[in-house]
Amino acid sequence: MFLAKKLLLVAAACGVVVAASAQTGAPTAAAWPDKPVTIVVPFPAGGSTDMVARAMAQHMGDKLGQNFVVDNRPGATGTLGAGMVKRAPADGYTLLVSSLGAFVVAPHLLKTVPYDALKDFDYITVPVQAPNVLVAAPGQKARTVKEVIAQLKANPGKVSFASSGNGSSDHLSAEVFWQQTGTEGLHIPYKGGAPAINDLLGGQVEFSFQNVNAVLQHIRAGKLHAIAVTGDQRSPVLPDVPTLAEAGVTGAEVYSWQGMAAPKGLPPAIKKKLSDAAIAAMNDPAVKKRMLDQGLEIVASTPEAFTAYQAKEFARWKTVIETRKITAD
Repeated sequence: MFLAKKLLLVAAACGVVVAASAQTGAPTAAAWPDKPVTIVVPFPAGGSTDMVARAMAQHMGDKLGQNFVVDNRPGATGTLGAGMVKRAPADGYTLLVSSLGAFVVAPHLLKTVPYDALKDFDYITVPVQAPNVLVAAPGQKARTVKEVIAQLKANPGKVSFASSGNGSSDHLSAEVFWQQTGTEGLHIPYKGGAPAINDLLGGQVEFSFQNVNAVLQHIRAGKLHAIAVTGDQRSPVLPDVPTLAEAGVTGAEVYSWQGMAAPKGLPPAIKKKLSDAAIAAMNDPAVKKRMLDQGLEIVASTPEAFTAYQAKEFARWKTVIETRKITAD
């Protein structure tokens, strides 16, 4: 043991990078990553979050010289996978890529979640965001925000709005819209975006606030009519569609976003390497074009910016969920 310590001291004095602590075996930033990194996605494969995570995994793996493997762990509106990451060692080998639900919605919507969203994660980056878009079913006559509001006021509590589930960003967009316009619609929650969009296309429901990337092809094909977007500026892929603010509804800006996080206590040097690689991934020309073509906007925020944004979003959705008395049922 004495000899091992002496050799380590000599190596350090000579400027040699030591890969692990003599006592703990914990990897240094210089050695990390020396084995595959797991990215937990708390939703099924094939969705927007999964697509973003896989694009990041490929590019980050290439940059850092190690495999980044996506592990889909769906369940409990994203909280199952998030809880798994919270319990993992804070060594940079287990990451979480989730939509905003697990980070800022589920903690207010569910009675219990297996983590504290404000204390149990180190926030790495928000890679992308996208506004939602208010779309009308094929048979709807309303073509403007003003006409939708008039329809709601003429039929309070009866005009149906589909969502991908209670507490989803499309559901919350509708709740904020009703709140800001003094109206009330009929919320129809589905188990996922696909069935909600299918019934919207079939005319079983009248309107929906959907993620732009989820309905862009249907809008371009003329199957759904886009009325307004929930961003603070027009979407590059829907340049002719006004924002809600332009249409006279203020305070209803909503973005759907994905975030990358790690268990709390990540060594600062490893956090920086992760952040740098993640930001580089989202600014890679091929990745960037793929995201933009689908209506996703590149954010690629720093850990400090994401931490501040998460706290702001956490407080905002807490207020909305409590004020609107939204439940998971």
